[in-house]
Amino acid sequence: MDWALGLVSLLVFPGFALMIALSFLYEWYDRKLYAGIQMRRGPLYTGPMGILQPFADFIKLMSKEDLTPRHADRRVFNSVPVIMVALMLTALTMIPVTGASGLLSFSGDIVFAIVAMTFFCVLVFLAGFSSMSRYSIIGAERAVLQLLGFEIPLMLSMVGACIFSGSVTISGIVAQQSGLWNLIGPPLLGFAIFLIAAQAELERVPFDMPEAEQEIVAGWLTEYSGRKLALIRLARNLELIFIAGLAAALYLGGPLGPSTDALAPVLFPLYFIAKTLFVILLLAFMKSIFARVRIDQMVSFAWRYLIPLSLVQIMITLIWRAL
Repeated sequence: MDWALGLVSLLVFPGFALMIALSFLYEWYDRKLYAGIQMRRGPLYTGPMGILQPFADFIKLMSKEDLTPRHADRRVFNSVPVIMVALMLTALTMIPVTGASGLLSFSGDIVFAIVAMTFFCVLVFLAGFSSMSRYSIIGAERAVLQLLGFEIPLMLSMVGACIFSGSVTISGIVAQQSGLWNLIGPPLLGFAIFLIAAQAELERVPFDMPEAEQEIVAGWLTEYSGRKLALIRLARNLELIFIAGLAAALYLGGPLGPSTDALAPVLFPLYFIAKTLFVILLLAFMKSIFARVRIDQMVSFAWRYLIPLSLVQIMITLIWRAL
């Protein structure tokens, strides 16, 4: 019975099926927010208020012709989309949804979360470089250069949350916030740095240089079509849930909130959805009010401002805990 319940948890709730469903919901929410801020309508016709539009787009791409460039490295080119989805689904098992810990929880799992995001950027590079297209290669190179800028402040902001909570496990950080969120005190600066670096990780405006359609067609995605493009878009949506869920776990108390033992299985997932939607709201607002920067400006901004601020945040956190 325990084995069957574990399998249901992994595959259905709060596992893969829930995360894939949320990926389409969050894409619709993000598109609606982005359109509303720009005084547009966004998804409208497919389903109530266009809520089924992301799923319809996925089905449409799955049914389209799937092409592979003649001179591409076929093995890498065809395997990257599948690995992206598998990586994000694996990483999402560590995000707490129904309690203080996720489906997987182990000492130092926060390090695996950092590695997962870094490896996703490596897959982006492999996807572009294996296409053997000039636009894809430029996009892949931009993705790596961008990684050199945002990776360090992203990691340091998470280190600050670990120091403040006194734990290197996601479940320990969430449990420590059962009374007070990590937005009080030094972690507030870390939360702001995390959001900026996460925007770059997701390649969203103003850090969408690897996919700049006005400059390099679609960047590293230029040669992808059909099923492979559908899987990449799904992986991107899953990455959005992962980063929003990680932000909620590190700074907003994860899925924990006012509840009773009887209502906890219902309320905790609702708290998780509400907090992740709040994070996406902040990311969408950031996406709406800024224009794309150059890749050198992004790296310079990260090294001149984000990294020093991250180090200051860690120093203040250490002093805070000492006092």
